[in-house]
Amino acid sequence: MRSEPGAVRLGAGPAGGVHALRAAVVGFPIGHSKSPALHAAAYRDLGIDCSYTALETDEGSFDDLLVRVRTDESWRGLSVTMPLKARAARSADSTTEPATALGAVNTLVAHGHGPTRRVVGHNTDVIGVAEALASAGVGTPRRPAVRGGGGPAPAAGAGPPRPGARPVPLVGRRPASVDGLVAVGAALGVTVEVLGWDTAARVLGSADVVVSTLPPRAADPLAAELASARGTLPAGTLLDVAYDPWPSALAEVWERRGGVIVPGLDMLLHQAVEQVRLFFPDVPQERHRVFEVMCDAVGASRR
Repeated sequence: MRSEPGAVRLGAGPAGGVHALRAAVVGFPIGHSKSPALHAAAYRDLGIDCSYTALETDEGSFDDLLVRVRTDESWRGLSVTMPLKARAARSADSTTEPATALGAVNTLVAHGHGPTRRVVGHNTDVIGVAEALASAGVGTPRRPAVRGGGGPAPAAGAGPPRPGARPVPLVGRRPASVDGLVAVGAALGVTVEVLGWDTAARVLGSADVVVSTLPPRAADPLAAELASARGTLPAGTLLDVAYDPWPSALAEVWERRGGVIVPGLDMLLHQAVEQVRLFFPDVPQERHRVFEVMCDAVGASRR
């Protein structure tokens, strides 16, 4: 029986052959991405005939790719990484929360057929941060702090509204460049206090949960500062979203000084589980099972 255009076809396609459906991760550079291994493992386990590749895409070529996603109904969607998250938010036909508030999209999902086909932008980074911390046994932070101004930054300290909650310190290399995140935080119900780079060691050392959204190696200077500091850090929890190379210099120092580490790969795994659900909402999925399959694909701990 012939499938309707864009319908999910169950049953893995032939090795190296043509798949019924397509999805990809896009960004620049993209060679380090673990997303193809994660999604391929999930699709095999779920019996979904879909290819998932890494496409090196910069801002100049992104719009052309999005035209293909809109017109070729074999495309289910795109995972979006740096530096395209803000561009994806502007290019989507519509966005959902928290992508709308953040102005950053890491997941584009194609819906519909023919002239009614549209692309919707989502942000699963926030779910990734929350699930990674929860899986590590971290409850609602009392004194959270965020370092960096990336997509998850203003939402990283978000959680259930807490009466009398303190502002979430956001430490940026250039405070003026992250001032706009104060408004983003407010839209997400988080009061953000932007602080200068020179406060990083003091602010992060007194926090119970720290989320670093900096790119790989960007936190190395702070790691050196913390390594030479006198005394011991409070036993707070650090989620460093940079997972390659791992452990990061910051994670190594944090753990050596008595803190708890949540690997950035955990965030990637949890947000990828949510992406699979968004790409294939019509396929029954058990979230924990998909997570475990993805963990096995990249040799991660099933926590």
